[in-house]
Amino acid sequence: MNAFSRRGACPALAAPMQTGDGLLVRLNPVAGGPSSGGLSPKLLIALAESALRHGNGIMEVTARGSLQIRGLTPESAPLLATEVDALGIAVRTGVPVETGPLAGIDPREIADPRPLADQIRAAIEEAGLTQRLGPKVSVVVDGGGQLTLDAVTADVRLVATRSDAGVRWLMSVAGDGRNAKPLVMVEDEAARDIAVAVLRMVAEKGRGAHARDLSERQLTSLASWHSVPPPSVLPDISPARGEIGSSTVGSPFAAPAISATSAIGETSGDSAISPLAGEMSGRTEGGGQDRHPSPSTRSPIGIFDTITANTALAIALPYGSMPADKIIGLAQGALTLGTSEIRLAPGRALLFLGQPAAASQPLQHTAATLGFVTDPADPRTRIAACPGTPACASGRIATRDIAETIAVENTDILDFTLHISGCAKGCAHPGKAALTLVGGENGAGLVVNATAKALPAGYRPGYDAARGIGRVAAAIRRARLPGETAAACLTRLGAAGIAEAYRQE
Repeated sequence: MNAFSRRGACPALAAPMQTGDGLLVRLNPVAGGPSSGGLSPKLLIALAESALRHGNGIMEVTARGSLQIRGLTPESAPLLATEVDALGIAVRTGVPVETGPLAGIDPREIADPRPLADQIRAAIEEAGLTQRLGPKVSVVVDGGGQLTLDAVTADVRLVATRSDAGVRWLMSVAGDGRNAKPLVMVEDEAARDIAVAVLRMVAEKGRGAHARDLSERQLTSLASWHSVPPPSVLPDISPARGEIGSSTVGSPFAAPAISATSAIGETSGDSAISPLAGEMSGRTEGGGQDRHPSPSTRSPIGIFDTITANTALAIALPYGSMPADKIIGLAQGALTLGTSEIRLAPGRALLFLGQPAAASQPLQHTAATLGFVTDPADPRTRIAACPGTPACASGRIATRDIAETIAVENTDILDFTLHISGCAKGCAHPGKAALTLVGGENGAGLVVNATAKALPAGYRPGYDAARGIGRVAAAIRRARLPGETAAACLTRLGAAGIAEAYRQE
């Protein structure tokens, strides 16, 4: 525990990461069953109590559905690890192969993704790839249904699809549900083999590599491995976006078929695909671009059907973070109402399972009283905010206080992502956002359509930042055309107009 992981690595329990407010650990519990990522209410309470004893009392659920505990010290981090061990909480290690929080219990699921995910995990270990891949390399296996993983970025994506021949897996690489590059549609066994082949290619490029670094020739060889192409696969799309051309027979990039046991490589002279615009290597799990869910994607907040008589209830943490005592209060309420399992869910949410359907409303009321997000329309879902001051020593502004004020006063215009960052590192949202408030020596800077690292277009004192956004909101209300979104209005106003509004007294 003396050598702490570098920023950019995954801060696992055994390798905490140094942050502005102390050490941080990230847990992926598997106590609730294979691939479920679930905890009983009693275990979550015990874990939160341990976080209170050994950290600064702040717990987080990340955009990918991992649990983070903040504010540990070199002395307390080993004590936390010992207590997690004593609680019998198994934590997943190795290359993340992620399935949805309703995997196996969703009546609208096209296929249960857990068996294929387990096969891929085993194949990765058997191929000896775990130590050769970087900490941010990941795989998504999405069975479809009510809670998809469309918003989660992965190096390899497998999405269940119905076809005349039964269930097939649509495979794509380097992106989320909207921008990943499609490869091929195959059955389970082939899906496992191709996923491992992609990861082998990535590993051969070094621990800093991702699937976005693979060449057109490599991707074409993967797409030609099996003969069932996905719908509209590999069209001739602009090379500027890093997407690949058609893999038709006779392509100059055509490659011979490869076997599952081959060591698939590429010479150093092959050109790499350029990353998508705005895609980041991101130090946290906050995601890259300012993404909006597709129309078919449900919010990860609300009530969901299950294959049992009971329903599942998803409740989000505002800005992905809550004090541990609030989490204890919610878990105690869930225990009283009959909840048997709490799963971590992408979208910074907790999924409550096992309680009778009639318990959902009182559990939502308890959560709302404690300050959790229970409504998909809550404006806080559009704001990404790091801990800021006083929680984080790197922070220059009180991000959460600013966020709360903005959410209350400007509900009507928040149809875009607002990022509030305590410093220029931008941990809560590494990619671009429509507007970013960033703390610095000159106060709270406003960045337009860029990351927290960009040069702000205007400044005002940190304590007055919420009022500045209020001035921008007022400008939007005055200028917005009938039927126009606030995001579109911001584009029309332009960076100069937005900055001028922000600086107004």
